[in-house]
Amino acid sequence: MSSLIQLALYKVKRPFHFIKTGILKGLPAQIKYRFPAKNLTIYTITGTDGKTTSSTILYHVLKAQGHKVALLTTVAAYMGNKEIDTGFHVTSPQPQDLQKFMREMVDKGFTHLILEVTSHGIYQYRIWGVTPTVVGLTNISAEHLDYHVNYDEYLAAKAELLRLADTVVLNADDVSFHRVKKYLSIDTDIKQYSEEMKLPNKVAKTIKGRFPEKYNQQNARLVYMIAQQAGVSDENYISGIQKFPGIPGRMQFIKTNKRFDIVVDFAHTPQGLESALTALRDYMKKNKKSGRLIAVYGSAGLRDRSKRPKMGEIGVRLADIVILTAEDPRTEDVWSILRQMKEGLTEGHDTVLSIADRGEAIRFALQELAKPGDVVGVFGKGHEKSMCFGTTEQPWNDTEAILERAK
Repeated sequence: MSSLIQLALYKVKRPFHFIKTGILKGLPAQIKYRFPAKNLTIYTITGTDGKTTSSTILYHVLKAQGHKVALLTTVAAYMGNKEIDTGFHVTSPQPQDLQKFMREMVDKGFTHLILEVTSHGIYQYRIWGVTPTVVGLTNISAEHLDYHVNYDEYLAAKAELLRLADTVVLNADDVSFHRVKKYLSIDTDIKQYSEEMKLPNKVAKTIKGRFPEKYNQQNARLVYMIAQQAGVSDENYISGIQKFPGIPGRMQFIKTNKRFDIVVDFAHTPQGLESALTALRDYMKKNKKSGRLIAVYGSAGLRDRSKRPKMGEIGVRLADIVILTAEDPRTEDVWSILRQMKEGLTEGHDTVLSIADRGEAIRFALQELAKPGDVVGVFGKGHEKSMCFGTTEQPWNDTEAILERAK
C-alpha cells in the first residue's frame, strides 16, 4: 500500500474514532459518571520515551506536597495506597474506564490526577472531555509510524493534547521543540526545560544524585517545571524524588547470586535503546566494571519496520555483544524481523547473534556468555506480563525469565 493511500486512510479514520469512541463511548461515560474531570486538577504527560517514569516521579512529588493524588499510567494505577493493575499491553484507557476511575477518585476525596497519555489515545479520542491544567512533553522521536504513517502526523497527534492546556512544558533539547511550538496558540503559556537550565543548587544535586542516567535527569527536570506550576516547594520536590522507588522494568537491576549485573529495561525505540545502553556504559565506567556489555533485545512485529535496522546499528555500536531475539512478533516471522535488524550493518557482524526464542536468548546470555564484571541488559519488554505470538498474548515476563535462568 502506497504511503499516500495510507495517509488518506489515516485521515479518514479520524472522524470515525470521534463518533465511535468520543461520542458513543466518551460522552455517555461522562454523563453516567457525572463529569468527574470538572472536580479534578489534571496533569498529563506525553512523549515517545519517559512518560511513565516522569508521571510516577510527579505523583510522588505532589504527594510530598500534601495533595490527594492518583496516578494512571501504562504500567499501573494508584489511588491512595491501592494499586490497580492495568493489564496486558495497555495504552491510554478506554473512555468508560477513565471516567469510572475519575468518579471513584472524586467520591473518595482525591483532588489531583496524573495521566500518562499516548498518541493512540489522543488520535482515538479516548481522553475526549478531559482538559488538563498542564501538559508535559518528554520528547518526540520517530515511533509508531506504522500507525501514524509519518512523523508529521505523529507530532500532530501529540500537539493536539498540548493545545488543550493553558500551560505546556516542552523539552528545549529535543528535535521536536521548535516544530511543536508552531502548533500552539499564541495564548499558550510555554515553559521549557533543558540540560543546561539553571536550578537551585540543592535541587540540581538531588536530581543528579538520585538519577545517574542522563535521560532520567531530563525526566526529573520536566517534573520540576510542572511542580513549579503546581506550587510545589523545592523542599517537597526534593522529598518526592527521594521517595520515588523506581518502576519495574525501567533500568531495573535484578538481584541474583551471579558475579555480573543483569538489567531489565523497557527501551524499545532507537532513542530509548541508545539512552539505555549509554547509561549502562556510564554505570560501568563509574563503577569500574572492566567486563563486557551484553545486550538482548528485538523489535516488535507489525510495528514500524523502518526502525529495525536502526535498532541493530545502535546495539552493535554501543554494546560488546548483541543477541537479537523475539519481541512481540505477532503474525510476522521472527527470523525475518531479525534479518531486517541486521540490514545495513557495515561492521560488527561477528558480535551479533540471532536466537529467535527469547527465553533461550536470555539463557545463552546468562549461562554461556556472561562472566564476572559483565553487564547483561535485556531490553524491550520491561514490566510487561505477556508477549504476542500470532494474535495471542502468551504469559511472559523478562524478570521472571531471568530469575529462572540465573539459578
